[in-house]
Amino acid sequence: MKMKNPTGTVLYSIEQTIKEYRKCSQKNITKFVKDITIDQTLVLIILNNKTTSSQKEIADLIFKDYASITRIIELMVKKEYLIRTSNQDDRRKFTLELTGKGKKTLDLLTPAIQQNRKKALKGLSTDEIDQLDKILHKIISNCKTQ
Repeated sequence: MKMKNPTGTVLYSIEQTIKEYRKCSQKNITKFVKDITIDQTLVLIILNNKTTSSQKEIADLIFKDYASITRIIELMVKKEYLIRTSNQDDRRKFTLELTGKGKKTLDLLTPAIQQNRKKALKGLSTDEIDQLDKILHKIISNCKTQ
């Protein structure tokens, strides 16, 4: 039996969708803030919403390995988006906080983020979005269970 070309599968379409969305999003983000990436923006959002996130939790939330998130955070500290301080309870851990610049940047990016989501979901009904979300979560669940 001949295997279907991978570019013709729904999983390929999901991957392509993610890449196109990230490309489009980065383009719009750069219009508002020149020196920040999507991943750095996600870190700002996560820390703004939940200040107790560890680097490992952040890495898991944005689908990055620990080494990558360490580099991202290091760069964000250098760019003065974040402050990293030693954790009082465990010297091996750090506490991360948004700086004034980080908060201002997030405020500047909020319209771009909303615009990105609106553009990507244009023409989809609430029911279609809900159904798509359920389907994608089923695929995620299938892949997690062995």
